[in-house]
Amino acid sequence: MPETIRTMAGTTALVLDSPHSGTDYPDDFGHACDPAVLRRAEDTHVEKLYDFAPALGAAWVEALFPRSYLDVNRDVTEVDVSLLADAWQGPVATDPRALAKVRLGKGLIWRCTDDGQPIYQRWLSAAEVQERIARCWHPYHNAVALAVDEAHARHGWCIHLNCHSMPAVASAYATEFPGLVHADFVIGDRDGTTADPRLSALVCDWLRGFGYSVSYNHPYKGVELVRRHSAPAAHRHSIQVEINRKLYMDEATLAPHEGFEPLKAHLHELVQRLLAIDPRSLG
Repeated sequence: MPETIRTMAGTTALVLDSPHSGTDYPDDFGHACDPAVLRRAEDTHVEKLYDFAPALGAAWVEALFPRSYLDVNRDVTEVDVSLLADAWQGPVATDPRALAKVRLGKGLIWRCTDDGQPIYQRWLSAAEVQERIARCWHPYHNAVALAVDEAHARHGWCIHLNCHSMPAVASAYATEFPGLVHADFVIGDRDGTTADPRLSALVCDWLRGFGYSVSYNHPYKGVELVRRHSAPAAHRHSIQVEINRKLYMDEATLAPHEGFEPLKAHLHELVQRLLAIDPRSLG
């Protein structure tokens, strides 16, 4: 069976993960959507923007499967039962924010693309969804948990960066804020609950110092990966980093442009600064 994740162990207190940059489309996907349209759901090239991180001693976790097949940044209860041919036996989400994403067609298994195109012209079975969870969701979260645990054990603290990209303008089905023109970066810590807000503020300030516009917790606060793998009171800090794709690629062709290398250099400096800080000393 093909590998679904790629991991690299670290030696520092820093962990990075890229949950949405996968491009290995499984044979059992069975989608009816134009592959070129599906590819727009990917956080294209994010794994390349951060490919320097393991050499600096940061742990790395990367999903190889596409986000539209299964979104590891959703909880396993966020099942869109309208996709299923038979009954779902597990619990389903009741949290309003989670339900809002499911209604948009962006639950654990996507129903539609960012512009509302249906992904399937068939029903999925509950067993099929469970198999995706077993093959993709659990290994990914287990790998992030292990990397965070090991980093914390080595140093007594850890910083987890959850790495994403976003379109320049929010699509109709991508968010609760359709048509929003995004900042260059959105830093999210679920309103200060997944990381010390002082650490998040430092990240925002450093990025602004590079000349970027930065939004904090709007419109993206962070979702399941930062929620599940953080505990700021125990010195486990998780921050979601969203990068505007216009900074480094042509959103129509997906090709990197001349902004790619300067952005990567700034991300390299950002990671180096995080490696040099102990969040326990923030005052």
